[in-house]
Amino acid sequence: MTMLLLSPQSTAAFTAAASSLSRLLLPLPRHNFVVPPVSSLAIAAVSTATGDPISAVDSRRFDFSPLIDFLSSAISITAEADPNGPPPAELSPEELCLAESYRSVPAVLWHSLLKSLASEPASLSTATALVPWLLRHRLCFSSDLLYSILIHSLGRHRRLQLALSLSSSSSLSPLTLNALISASAINSRPDLALRLLALMRRQGLLPDQQNYTLVLQSLLHSPDPPDPSLLSLLSSDLRSVRLEPDARLLSDLIVAFSRAADPDAALSVLAQTQAQGITPKSSAAVELISALGNSGRVDEAEAIFAELRHWGLQPRTRAYNALLKGYVKTGALKDAEQVLDEMEHCSVAPDERTYSLLIDAYTNAGRWESARILIKEMEMNDVRPNSYVFSRILASFRDKGEWQRSFAVLREMRNNGIHPDRHFYNVMIDAFGKYNCLHHAMDAFDQMRADGIVPDVVTWNTLIDAHSKAGRHDQAMKLFEEMEMSGLAPCTTTYNIVINLLGEQERWEEMKELFERMREKGLLPNVVTYTTLVDVYGKSGRFKDAIECLEMMKSGGMKPSPTMYHALVNAYAQKGLSDQAIHAFRAMRADGIKPSVLVLNSLINAFGEDRRDADAFSVLRFMKQHDMEPDVVTYTTLMKALIRVEKFERVPSVYEEMILSGITPDRKARAMLRSALKYMKQAFR
Repeated sequence: MTMLLLSPQSTAAFTAAASSLSRLLLPLPRHNFVVPPVSSLAIAAVSTATGDPISAVDSRRFDFSPLIDFLSSAISITAEADPNGPPPAELSPEELCLAESYRSVPAVLWHSLLKSLASEPASLSTATALVPWLLRHRLCFSSDLLYSILIHSLGRHRRLQLALSLSSSSSLSPLTLNALISASAINSRPDLALRLLALMRRQGLLPDQQNYTLVLQSLLHSPDPPDPSLLSLLSSDLRSVRLEPDARLLSDLIVAFSRAADPDAALSVLAQTQAQGITPKSSAAVELISALGNSGRVDEAEAIFAELRHWGLQPRTRAYNALLKGYVKTGALKDAEQVLDEMEHCSVAPDERTYSLLIDAYTNAGRWESARILIKEMEMNDVRPNSYVFSRILASFRDKGEWQRSFAVLREMRNNGIHPDRHFYNVMIDAFGKYNCLHHAMDAFDQMRADGIVPDVVTWNTLIDAHSKAGRHDQAMKLFEEMEMSGLAPCTTTYNIVINLLGEQERWEEMKELFERMREKGLLPNVVTYTTLVDVYGKSGRFKDAIECLEMMKSGGMKPSPTMYHALVNAYAQKGLSDQAIHAFRAMRADGIKPSVLVLNSLINAFGEDRRDADAFSVLRFMKQHDMEPDVVTYTTLMKALIRVEKFERVPSVYEEMILSGITPDRKARAMLRSALKYMKQAFR
């Protein structure tokens, strides 16, 4: 069934679209296919499959074995074929005779044969060779359907690059585009799927729900959280084509926005779902409860939890855990304990994650003995403590700066007969790395591998980031290279860390090459990627490159973050370029981003560095007019601006205003006041 509505265009439009795809995708070389012999089992699968229309007709009229033998034994068969051109004159008489013997085979049998061959890896190359052979000899004219069948199969067999090369051999019909979107999604290439979706719209085609579901599923299966701006773009596209999403697509959107840490957008989709009279999946509600809990919005999380029963759903362990996570996040220990009581009352069995979260709450509250008692209770309830439980205890100590207690947790764990797993080692390495104990971090890494545990992306990212932040750039790059040599593919976070590392060292060419390599690997640059690029370019005074990154981000459908604009304004401020800083500030407001105190403080600093104290104080007035509370940095930066223009006598009044505002001066603020008083004293003498 065709998955989209067609505009009344001629098929010539699709042929023109082929050149658009070649510009859209990476340059691909022409391919020749070396066809290995097909096993007898593969041939049998084609000719005798139960229910296959081939078997019914083949036994009476057609025997495809000679054709399969011919294709399998060919040295190489070119994928590209012009279905409108004459058969090549140099073909052997045997091949021409073979083609003539199949002249009366109906198209439906060719489609069935192709599907059978493409269903098995052993005969996939034969299937790939069959399509151009059929077109060369004009035995089957439904080339769009043939290529779409083949592209779908190549996608399932993780042969995306080959599928892309085949697409340049056919016109970009709706069937072909759908097949390419599906193949891209299956192969975790959301970037390519999104570009194909955009191409589809440019060709005047209306995507349907299946297209959007495939793209969304690809984003959800990515190792990195979905980017909120890309999700917003998808939602906007859905509205623009006036599609009414079904229950699955709406639930997937709720899950995606929740994982992207954008609970407001997820709540908006939930409201849309309910307005359509649709009940979302319970898994979507659980993800939303978790996102709200992570944001400290437990009241709203409780409301969604209550909604589950209203929808006729009985909350299970995962739903309780999501709510419990919110209570732990906000330090609501009594509420957290009540969750366990309610689970017992409702006959919902707690799992190791339930206990782990409650142990988190006890550890955060400093009730280590209560945590140990709960571990014993787990054993009594036949929930054996596992490595994850102890990793949560370790994470709690890490977050409180008590990394030294890592060794005590490890001892307690071993006393309970539990061996550390990958997650535990990752938390331990992170604890050591955060406090610059790189020797301990590497020891834990070595012990992890000695225990036969293969490091994952999180392990490598943690180590690379720790060494980078400690200024050990060479070692960080060495670890990155070792990661790639191990066969583990870096994720977007990995590239973000290394891009920042190279930018700090002003290794611009290497940084650009890495960014391009990241995109070639099919990884989507996210807000963090672009913010990092803007920051490192800005700090080095490469403002043209910084602006280009900002524009590149916007052209990709992503909305710049306040952090990105803060990085840009701050970079201008450090160079005393106040006019450029105010221009960036206005661009931020034009993009609909509310300025933060951080950005405004940077703007004050820009005016101060440029000796424009009157403009610096106008920013303070702007803050007050918009009900924004200045902080200690605001007043300290204003005092610095006055000292720069030698208006020392005004500094004490600014200091006094800061105190009257209820702000406690820090060491730097007091130093500014002392400097001003010192200069005033010298001037008086």
